[in-house]
Amino acid sequence: MFTELTAEQRRQFVDATQIFEAWREADRSFRHSYRASMRWKRVAGRDYLYRVSGKVAHSLGPRTPETEAIQSRYTAQRDALRRRKAGLEGKLTGMAPLNRAHNLGRLPETAARILRQFDKEGLLGKHLFVVGTHSLFAYEAAAGVRFESGLLTSEDIDLLWDARRRLSLALVDVRKEGVLGLLRRVDHSFAAQPNNYRAVNDEGFFVDLIRPPEIHEEQTSSPKLSDAEEDLDAAAIRGLSWLIHAPKYAQVVMGTDGKPVWVSCIDPRAFALHKLWLADQPDRSPIKKRRDLEQARAVTAIAQSYLGLSFKSKELSALPRDLLQRL
Repeated sequence: MFTELTAEQRRQFVDATQIFEAWREADRSFRHSYRASMRWKRVAGRDYLYRVSGKVAHSLGPRTPETEAIQSRYTAQRDALRRRKAGLEGKLTGMAPLNRAHNLGRLPETAARILRQFDKEGLLGKHLFVVGTHSLFAYEAAAGVRFESGLLTSEDIDLLWDARRRLSLALVDVRKEGVLGLLRRVDHSFAAQPNNYRAVNDEGFFVDLIRPPEIHEEQTSSPKLSDAEEDLDAAAIRGLSWLIHAPKYAQVVMGTDGKPVWVSCIDPRAFALHKLWLADQPDRSPIKKRRDLEQARAVTAIAQSYLGLSFKSKELSALPRDLLQRL
């Protein structure tokens, strides 16, 4: 079912994860507070300090000792954060060959690039969560084990959209481009399929955008994640409502390129229970049912024996009781 990492593999993984978490924090700080620049602009014979972000410029007032101090402090902090980011990124690049040599790279390249893009834009972990087979990469990384390849094989990634949370005004690019636009940043060949909840690239890798049904699904219009004219419409799938309310789980995993990826998914206990539920569905194919049960058993073992998670926890109170009683 799975094998444990060696002591050397665990050491290498921990070292790479620590550097990545420091880089990710620096990157997010830069994007949140220091993406803009500050510059002086002469207006009507007087210098004014402007904060410039893209095409938007906001005046901070005329040149005074106070605005000069603001500009100087901001520029120094911005430059320092840039240097920190560059240094940490250089370390991650240098560690990538070692990570591959230790056979730590697990998450397929296309999936890794997609999740990095969505994390970069602030979607992952707030609006979108990984569900399905790709979640197993997070669970195995957290436990320090490797699942057998048969449990992990997948040519698609499922992204669960929490439609209860509206996009913040800060997510300008997401609002404009949508999920499909972000996918095309990763690979320009991504195109929406006729069902419009799935995108596929030229290599046959699928991305499915899914969500729970609305209470009055037939009477209301489908919610939209973005304002983009061309974007994916999340498919309403029965059985996802309790996953939205289930605890979430975040873990750094290693891509096959040897570089870390931050993954936000559902709690491994919720994953196992959902797989048990899927295996009980009469319209589920026999092949998928068998795999559902195998994945449920493997993740249950990980959750209990390695992660110390209890299926009797109050955190799981939103999940169906009949499923909880099966474990």
